[in-house]
Amino acid sequence: MKSGFAKTVRYTVFLLLGVLLLWVAFRGISFRDLGSILSKANYIWLLLAVLISIAGFAIRARRWMLLMEPLGKMPSFRNTYHSVLTGYLANMLFPRLGEVTRCAALSKKENIPFDKLIGTVILERTIDFVTVLVIMAFLLVYGSASSGAFLTDNIFRPMNAKFSEWFGSSGIIYALIAGILAVCIYLLFRYKNKLSEHLFFKKAFGFISGIADGIKTIASLKRKWEFLILTALLWIAYLLMAWLPLYCLESTSQLGAGAAIFILVIGSLGMAVPVQSGIGAFHWIVSRGINIVYSIPVDQGLAYATLTHESELILVAVLGSLSMFILFGRKGSRILTETSSSDGSKE
Repeated sequence: MKSGFAKTVRYTVFLLLGVLLLWVAFRGISFRDLGSILSKANYIWLLLAVLISIAGFAIRARRWMLLMEPLGKMPSFRNTYHSVLTGYLANMLFPRLGEVTRCAALSKKENIPFDKLIGTVILERTIDFVTVLVIMAFLLVYGSASSGAFLTDNIFRPMNAKFSEWFGSSGIIYALIAGILAVCIYLLFRYKNKLSEHLFFKKAFGFISGIADGIKTIASLKRKWEFLILTALLWIAYLLMAWLPLYCLESTSQLGAGAAIFILVIGSLGMAVPVQSGIGAFHWIVSRGINIVYSIPVDQGLAYATLTHESELILVAVLGSLSMFILFGRKGSRILTETSSSDGSKE
């Protein structure tokens, strides 16, 4: 009861945060003018971006299968693809629930241990995070001075300033966190046998072991080149999903690949904000980013952000619901309910 109430409160807080960010993003904008901009958009380019997005889901599913292969499990592409989309659907309901949900869905369909699947997803997300950092570094070094200044002034400096404000020195807090983690890890492994006598720690150690097995799979991938090629194709797809919608609007149609890379980076940061599907955060950072860097009016930037974000949202809602039905029929909604209530711990 208490757990369910706590999750309801968390869901409501995240949703309210998303609504607040939406209000901040659209504050002072004439919705009549915004509607006029959207009515004049060339939706052929958006349709192409949507088709590429569908291909991106397939690429991500195949890449995930390769991470599972060293575990001695090779699920069907069908179940993996629909599990990925079910996970995306879950992210619309609760931030970060998608990773747990897709693992729970595939675990049920393919009888693969849930903790091992979580390990592969952690690895997958780590690779994606590193990729974003590499693209960001490329943008800082080879991008325009204004794009680098936007990232520095709106992301790096505020983060460092906040740490300094809270703790006096960001360096001290990083060292303190590292020290605490080191001590905790030492104590856990030093007294592992005694702690394992308790059910909670026994499950926790088993869960960590499964995650470690999943992370180790990167060294034993049987198709490393296919994995690397799929990773490159996935991020090319993401780049095109940011680039093609620029041609929907006359005001952004002159922006090129450099702008698309910039939008890809700041859009990824917006989607990382813990609100449902990056709602509000994506709209704000993309519209303000291209306004500051490329002098695109904020209302035009919001029109672009709305086209890209809401088209993806509708696509995920439709395909995700269909995938959940294909996997579990009318009982599919129970996956979301059970996962949100247990965070996959039952698996």
